[in-house]
Amino acid sequence: MGENTVVLEALGDEYFQDPHAIHAAMRVKGAARQVVLPRGLKVWLVTRYDEARTALADPRFSKDYTGFQPLFERHYTGESTPGLADQSLAKHMLNTDPPNHSRLRKLVTKAFTARRVEQLRPRIQQITDELLDAVAGQRDVDLIEALAFPLPITVICELLDVPLSDRDDFRRWSNILVGGYEPDRIQEAGTAMAGYLSNLVDDKRANPGDDIFSAIVHATDDNDRLDHEELIAMAFLLLVAGHETTVNLIGNGVHNLLRHPDQLAALRADRTLLPHAIEEFLRYDGPVNQATFRYTTEDVTLGDITIPEGEFVLVSLSSANRDDRRFPDGETFDITRPPGGHLAFGHGVHYCVGAPLARLEGEIAVGTLLDRFDVTSAAEPETLQWRASTLIRGLHTLPVNLETRGPR
Repeated sequence: MGENTVVLEALGDEYFQDPHAIHAAMRVKGAARQVVLPRGLKVWLVTRYDEARTALADPRFSKDYTGFQPLFERHYTGESTPGLADQSLAKHMLNTDPPNHSRLRKLVTKAFTARRVEQLRPRIQQITDELLDAVAGQRDVDLIEALAFPLPITVICELLDVPLSDRDDFRRWSNILVGGYEPDRIQEAGTAMAGYLSNLVDDKRANPGDDIFSAIVHATDDNDRLDHEELIAMAFLLLVAGHETTVNLIGNGVHNLLRHPDQLAALRADRTLLPHAIEEFLRYDGPVNQATFRYTTEDVTLGDITIPEGEFVLVSLSSANRDDRRFPDGETFDITRPPGGHLAFGHGVHYCVGAPLARLEGEIAVGTLLDRFDVTSAAEPETLQWRASTLIRGLHTLPVNLETRGPR
């Protein structure tokens, strides 16, 4: 442990429950601050909007996963250096720099077009209707378990042609891997996930179907295609990102509507506000707290701070999205706020390829829920438990009361 470590702010369990208060205090002090994460890793946390947007797009902040392990060993302050999950899960787009990133993304976007996403609308509506049919007549419902989780996991499993019967395994593995605080369980979950996805890749090579993952497995560009490990990593990224983002978009969004009855009433009165509301869900309490790891390849000045070469950098998307310098009265939840500009899906070459799908699922889920039910909270906000992850911002449960709406 370096001598300066003792003066760094250590993020404890209170950070999981309310990162926004901590971010607000950090934004006052500077564009970025060095902190110690709950597991003991020293990182620079970027909290202001302009500097966050810069860091997300500046090539001096590398995402090349091959450089991670030496930095873990240098900046970890705990008793033993944490290992990484199965390396075959790491060779995806979020962990690579151009030109390799450009190659990977180009092959994937061939199969993941906006037109193909829009064609999913009827099926997403059908799944949503079936899920809400299943809870009609029940007063007390956990909205995460009833809607927010099963909708996106069903959609992504169908897109990848993964048996829906395996979704609970994926949920367990995903929760462990995005939480990132139990090394033995991370290794176990990573190995299990990689093994399963390796078999899936083999099956898609031999028996391609009409699903998106078959298209990715067989996609070519100038005779280039993804190798076996790259396909495992791509399936991992699409599976985890494809449901984690939307689970928390729906859960956090409905939670904040219930906490702000005036906003819920405004949305009920004017349903044309729904797209605006989805954007405000993303800005105010988005599903991703911090972007994934970057590290500096040279000294970089962000605002009033110079971050030395060879340092881990985490960009706080949730903090940037509440920065008053970009969003006036940024700590206020307002679904009539002009949409646009938030960083919930990132920025630059790593902007989320699945953003249109997440928005579509969010609009259908929330719109249909409000069409069919009067929804009220069944728990005090302070009793709700947030997931113990610096990466993900999401609730374990969201207890609500549902009353079926009569004809209007």
